[in-house]
Amino acid sequence: MTLVSWSPFREFEDIFSRYGRLPARQGMNTGGSQESAEWRPVANISETEKEYLIKAELPEVVKDDIEVTVNEGVITIKGERRLEATEENEKQHRIESFYGSFSRSFSLPPDVAENEIHAESRDGILKVHIPKAAIEQPKAIDIRVG
Repeated sequence: MTLVSWSPFREFEDIFSRYGRLPARQGMNTGGSQESAEWRPVANISETEKEYLIKAELPEVVKDDIEVTVNEGVITIKGERRLEATEENEKQHRIESFYGSFSRSFSLPPDVAENEIHAESRDGILKVHIPKAAIEQPKAIDIRVG
């Protein structure tokens, strides 16, 4: 009988070698193989006095491959990250980036000016500016008693 010393790191290495990537990485859903893996880009949402701001991380996604729509109080960011073509003599040893279509949807609060929403994409970050609508303050009305 051969004794093998236990190492907790060996179990992690086994998990990583089975899946080929870090399974706890945020924004991923592995469907078993790298080809069928779906990804969801991470998004940060903040608010100022004048607007809401969605910042979505979209590395290597071309502006023309991004679509932002608003429908019935829900804003949706769709797009596709395409796998770069490799040269004939180039051999890939490991690919940990996610490729393929993605979609993220967020409910909008009621104080949004939907027709003034605009977006910009620069350096792998999509910024969606969602201006707040001007809310009319209720006025006091004097009613004469007769």
